[in-house]
Amino acid sequence: MTFSEMLNIGLMQGFAGLSLFAVLLLMGLGLAIIFGQMGVINMAHGEFMTIGAYTIYLGSTLAATHAPGFMAYYFPLAIVAAFGIAFAAGWLVEWGLIRHLYKRPLDTLLATWGISLALQQCFRTFIGPKEVSPTLPDWLLGSWTPVEGLDIPINGMFVLGLTVVVTGGVLLALHRSRWGLRVRATVSNRVMANATGIDTKKTDRLTFAIGCGIAGVAGAAFTTIGSTGPTSGSLYIVDAFLVVTFGGAASLLGTVVSAFGIAQTQSITEFFLAGSMAKVITLSLIVLILMVRPQGLFASKVRR
Repeated sequence: MTFSEMLNIGLMQGFAGLSLFAVLLLMGLGLAIIFGQMGVINMAHGEFMTIGAYTIYLGSTLAATHAPGFMAYYFPLAIVAAFGIAFAAGWLVEWGLIRHLYKRPLDTLLATWGISLALQQCFRTFIGPKEVSPTLPDWLLGSWTPVEGLDIPINGMFVLGLTVVVTGGVLLALHRSRWGLRVRATVSNRVMANATGIDTKKTDRLTFAIGCGIAGVAGAAFTTIGSTGPTSGSLYIVDAFLVVTFGGAASLLGTVVSAFGIAQTQSITEFFLAGSMAKVITLSLIVLILMVRPQGLFASKVRR
């Protein structure tokens, strides 16, 4: 094998890692926002991702059945619907359960785990136990070949672009919107935020819902690289928590860096080793780094 072929293989594996990076980053962003502000360990976050993935599948099915001519256009609208449905589900979960469990992290962990199991059973009952895949529009299929021997999948480039837009939107909202000002004030000093007239309970609910909505977008991105089943989200929840912990809780920059590092390490090592060994090596590296820097790569300094 020539050096040029090895380089092309390495670049293709690296780009495959970017698709995983996109899903992990979107999952991690939602978790970082929720955990950073409210300290809630949301074990059902993967199921909100699954809600987004199933929304894309249902949008594909409806378009193929009732409006075949709309197949080329349904995907962007289905992504917006995935965010909206996951947002609404997150709003209801926070209103019905989470708001009663603040400052009780173990209880929130157990409660959200119960929600996770309940949602998985709902998926099996109302959608089916088998894995499904949407019919992607033609413009998402195929690959781009900048040079001979290097094929970059178009769906991967789309997912990466979607991730950049969502991440940029979250950062802009946190630093340039009323919601972002309230979130930063609440994280910095909840008592003072209440004293200045900020409704921290309403801010918590909106933040939880937005975090779940971003997980829904992660599910939409996931449909371009894998099939969706009732437990698809739970397979990514551990990796998403690793992203948040490794990057530093409440640090969005840390979430971006750790998602990129974990995805690229796992993707490149999977080419040379079995998938399970690649996972072991990735986890071992994370543990070693956390032993040296337990606060994560970019720990946020806030007053409690």
